Amino acid sequence: MIHFREAGIKDIPLIRKLAYAVWPQTYADILAPEQTAYMLNMMYSASSLQHQINIQQHRFIIGYDDDQPVAFASWSSTSDKKVCRLHKIYVLQNRQGKGTGKKFIDHIIAAIRPAGAAILELNVNRHNKAKDFYTRQGFSVAREENIAIGNGYFMHDYVMQKRIK
Repeated sequence: MIHFREAGIKDIPLIRKLAYAVWPQTYADILAPEQTAYMLNMMYSASSLQHQINIQQHRFIIGYDDDQPVAFASWSSTSDKKVCRLHKIYVLQNRQGKGTGKKFIDHIIAAIRPAGAAILELNVNRHNKAKDFYTRQGFSVAREENIAIGNGYFMHDYVMQKRIK
C-alpha cells in the first residue's frame, strides 16, 4: 500500500539515492550517459536539492510501499497562483505500472487544490515514454520547449498541463 510523507533537508540523501536508481534507467535510451551524469549532478547534488527546498520552495514528498521508499516527487507554486508546477516525479522501475505514479498525481492535486490551483503543469522529455502516462492522467501538450542547461546540453521537452476540477 503506497503512502506519502513530506520530505525536507534531512531526506536529501534518500532523494539522491532514489534519483540515482531511477535516472540511468529512465534516460538510457534518450540521453547520452555523459548528459545523464551532468544532469544528475546539476539537479540532484546536495546543494542543488537544498536550494530547491530552501530558496525555490519546492515541496518534496517520498512515496513508500509499506516501509520501503519507492518514489519521490516535488512541486511548487508559480507566479500565476492558478498554475502549480510539478518538477519531479520518479518511481523505481519495479514499481512502475502499478498505480504509484497516479497516486502521486492524485496526492499532489489534493494538496494544491485548496490553494486555488486550476492547472498542474510539467515538463517531460519529448522522447520519454512517461508522456503517455501523463496523457492517460489527463495532461495534454501545451507547447514544446528547448532549454539550454549548460555544458552544451539541451532539454527537448513538452510542457504538459492538466486542468484541475
